[in-house]
Amino acid sequence: MPKLRLSFACTASDRTRPLMEGRVAVPGVDFTFLPGEPEDIFRRALRDRAFDVTELSMGSHIVTTARGDSPYVGVPIFLSRAFRHSAIYIRTDRGIRTAADLAGRTIGLPEYQQTAALWVRGFLREQYGVDTRGIRWRTGAERVAIALPPGHDVQPLGRDLEAALADGTLDALIAPRAPAGLGQGQGQAQGSIARLYPDYRAEEMAWHKATGFFPIMHCLAVRKDVAEQHPWLPLELHRALRQVKALSLGELQLVNLLRVSLPWIAAAYEDQAAAMGGDPWPYGFGRNREEIAAMIRFAVADGLAAAPIPPEALFHPSTLAEPG
Repeated sequence: MPKLRLSFACTASDRTRPLMEGRVAVPGVDFTFLPGEPEDIFRRALRDRAFDVTELSMGSHIVTTARGDSPYVGVPIFLSRAFRHSAIYIRTDRGIRTAADLAGRTIGLPEYQQTAALWVRGFLREQYGVDTRGIRWRTGAERVAIALPPGHDVQPLGRDLEAALADGTLDALIAPRAPAGLGQGQGQAQGSIARLYPDYRAEEMAWHKATGFFPIMHCLAVRKDVAEQHPWLPLELHRALRQVKALSLGELQLVNLLRVSLPWIAAAYEDQAAAMGGDPWPYGFGRNREEIAAMIRFAVADGLAAAPIPPEALFHPSTLAEPG
């Protein structure tokens, strides 16, 4: 019997390469892998429904699922997670010293629905007491259209965000990539742009200890028509990607020959395990339900979702009871 042939768009990482290289397989499926950068993958997935299986922005997945027009159903395999205190960049000449000083400012975002921005707005409100509705949010181009209720000052800037931060149009920028001007300036010792949290690792570790969250950025997703035709596929994907994770975490601990170009990677893994538990990259719906519920709560507060949805609504039913 011929294997099912499907397209699979994702970023290349230790969480996907063993599948891409054929070291782990999904029974009965041959994938055509389409590696790329998240912004392009998400845009094509959401606008064009271009992929059978795809890595997908959790922020956009919550937005589209909440309003009932999502072309994809999720699998609770979280291919990207990242702490985001490090993603807040400020002008050093605006008197911004703490999160509270962001209140009432003009802040740039690549996209209002971007998952990194969703997390930052969420912890600014809930951990630091910042009124995010009082901030003027200026954005780039949204990957899918959003409609916000009154009371949210969100407008496209219409120009390059990094340039706007550099020339002072913006007071701050929230972005997953560091702006080009970070730490550089004309005659200023530290430059005109800096991180809000210079020791962001310490801030992120303290926040993780307080919340237990390791922010989910992307999930795996299957286009709904494909999942309807092949209802066994989401569960098999879940199981295969769990194998990939186990293989990758094992390789981080090998010391006979370092698989990653970091001299003390084994010690770093031990530190990480001590701080975050034996499994630093948890998959599975049950283990992450509370964190996903927080993301939905953030989306409602941001005006991105009209009302809360059950976290279960984001994922294929066959995957909900699977371990991580």
